[in-house]
Amino acid sequence: MHLVCVLKGGSFFLCELAKRITVPVSLDFMSVSSYGKDTKSSGVVKIVKDLDESLLNKDVIVVEDIVDSGRTLSYLIEMLQDRKPSSLRLCTLLDKPERRVVDVKVDYIGFQIPDEFVVGYGLDYDQRYRNLPYIGIVEFD
Repeated sequence: MHLVCVLKGGSFFLCELAKRITVPVSLDFMSVSSYGKDTKSSGVVKIVKDLDESLLNKDVIVVEDIVDSGRTLSYLIEMLQDRKPSSLRLCTLLDKPERRVVDVKVDYIGFQIPDEFVVGYGLDYDQRYRNLPYIGIVEFD
């Protein structure tokens, strides 16, 4: 099994997930951005760091911290599918289906959450709060 972590937020979840998978696991990392300094996805996906390894003929699980609008993951899944893995699945710690604007199939979901902006356990607001040992809702005035 080849796990592809979407940085930076997915790294906290990836570590916990990988420790619990009972078949041999390899890891790779990819960084994409669609938020910038905002609390909502811009819809423009930028590849900041691409994978180091080929996905050709591998069973791949993309590990993400949160799926909300679906824009970023839809783009990413389509791009990775073009790299010809044997299988490609999506696993997310948090799913926010109320915010979905693009249909994306999430194969494994940790928790469904309401449409709130959350931070902690890898999730950030302007690169802050990732290190919180819990997930909390940010309330804006």
